[in-house]
Amino acid sequence: MRELLRALGLLASLALLAACRREAIDENPERLVAEFILRMQRVHGDARAGRAAFELLYAPAQKNLTERTTRATALVGRKVAPEEMLAPTRFSLAFTPRRISAQIHGETADVTLQAAPPSLEHREIRCVREAGHWRIALELPPLSPIQRRKVLESGE
Repeated sequence: MRELLRALGLLASLALLAACRREAIDENPERLVAEFILRMQRVHGDARAGRAAFELLYAPAQKNLTERTTRATALVGRKVAPEEMLAPTRFSLAFTPRRISAQIHGETADVTLQAAPPSLEHREIRCVREAGHWRIALELPPLSPIQRRKVLESGE
């Protein structure tokens, strides 16, 4: 009887854990944006926090930042990681979001951050679904091609 009660208790605990399972960060665009904001606020010189924020970006933004690191590495003479290209000083909120909502359109979502009333301030953040996971569609300026100067040979 004791064994049966113990087994039932274990099953009840497992069922409760399954019911209370936290939703993965990238299963929902609103949760993704909220988590991205938290991670960006922690970046200030912390490489792990920068990496955690970088991982929430969609592939084109990651590719752009990775190319920027290649150029930065050549310039400064040390290996620069892509997450180091996320500048927390450039990322600051104009207001504290009080409400986050999303309009999902297939594989994209427009997430709206709204300030507390009576302010009408709001911001839109685009998310895209990649391989079944939501990612932040951070739009970065395209990189210009690297221009090489023609080397003049001596005597010319």
